[in-house]
Amino acid sequence: MKIYRYIILIAGLLSFSSCGLYKKYERPATDFADSLYNRLPQQDDTTSIAEISWEDFFNDPILKEWINVGLENNTDLNVARLKVDEAEAVLTAARGAFLPGVNAALKEQVSAPGGNAFSVNIGASWEADIFGKLRNSKHQAAAALEQSVAYRQAVQTQLVASIANMYYTLLMLDEQMSVSQRTYDNWKENIRTMEALKRAGKTNEAAVLQAKSNQLNVQASMIDLEQSIVETENAFCALLGIVPVTVRRGHLNEQNFPIELSAGLPSGLLSRRPDVKQAEMALAQAYYATNVAQASFYPQLSLSGTLGWNASGASVDPSEFFANLAASVLQPVFAKRSLKANLKKAKAQQEEALYQFRQAVLDAGVEVNNALIQWQAAQERMEVDRSQVVHLKAAVWNTQLLMKHGGATYIEVLTAQQTLLKAELAEASDKFAQIQGVINLYHALGGGY
Repeated sequence: MKIYRYIILIAGLLSFSSCGLYKKYERPATDFADSLYNRLPQQDDTTSIAEISWEDFFNDPILKEWINVGLENNTDLNVARLKVDEAEAVLTAARGAFLPGVNAALKEQVSAPGGNAFSVNIGASWEADIFGKLRNSKHQAAAALEQSVAYRQAVQTQLVASIANMYYTLLMLDEQMSVSQRTYDNWKENIRTMEALKRAGKTNEAAVLQAKSNQLNVQASMIDLEQSIVETENAFCALLGIVPVTVRRGHLNEQNFPIELSAGLPSGLLSRRPDVKQAEMALAQAYYATNVAQASFYPQLSLSGTLGWNASGASVDPSEFFANLAASVLQPVFAKRSLKANLKKAKAQQEEALYQFRQAVLDAGVEVNNALIQWQAAQERMEVDRSQVVHLKAAVWNTQLLMKHGGATYIEVLTAQQTLLKAELAEASDKFAQIQGVINLYHALGGGY
């Protein structure tokens, strides 16, 4: 009859499960986030460019091919995928803790002279989650899994943006090289013109030497550009996870992006930010870890017993249940100091995670605003650059014509050509800054996954 007393005792302990310490995580208030985006233009809908997949956002087919290569081979992204697998395994183990553990043993016993006999022992153990320790551990593992998924997403969005930025950097360098090459060829023609004017007595040797010096200066800048192109190609291939190759690419003037960019309403701008999600899941993980530490102060009901069969028949020893139960109930009493330290540590880590989550929200707002102002400023500079280049080309043509007829000096011609070169290089740079602003805004809003 003793076994029934143990069953009644166990049932009585289980009845306290409604008093468990499990409380579900709730996101902290983020109302302050709306004020982060007061610089954004007012919009009437919740659509955002971040909702566009990268395959549709980028219209350069060569860039799309390189992004696919990077998504397959990039080291950081592959490591992030493995971290998700690790977190899934941990969650599976946490879920399995709710199930009883069973083990079996077969023993040979020496019997009468007639021969040996065998006995079979089956042991079972089960931890009753009265105070929510296992549930909190399971949700902690689930939060860790979501954090790993968000990390993988963050790595991918960063990778897509980095590949695109580096690709367009190469296009900008190509355009600057083209401008420099065209200027170099023009200087060769100017030198021939000035040598002819010198023979005609309309200029002097100083003008010819100055023109040759300017040509050599352009040639030196082309060498620097060539070095930058090769170094950027090597960095691009390392980012993709492949050996260095000559990067196939398009042309800067062929790239087009939307004139109007939709960021969406402020209340929804954080929904696609993987780094914000990652920080929040770290907070949730710390929250459940605190719950686990608190639940550790309460008795842990762990039941185990052994059922055996031998030549004499079946046997069960219920006293083992009571012995294990008593040990589990008394354990928190003797480890109280250690449990207090663990709880203090868990609470501190939870507060740290809260600060980091709020900072992630603030950083997200800064990145969105910076990317938007970069794009807007680059657009305005592009308009100025186009007008400036048109005027400077006309100025170069006029000064060259005037010099041939004695109405301008070679200094005026050199100055006009140098100014035109700077303006054309700036135009290529500002075109890249405009594209980079679009990419950075797309990434800041969580696009690319």
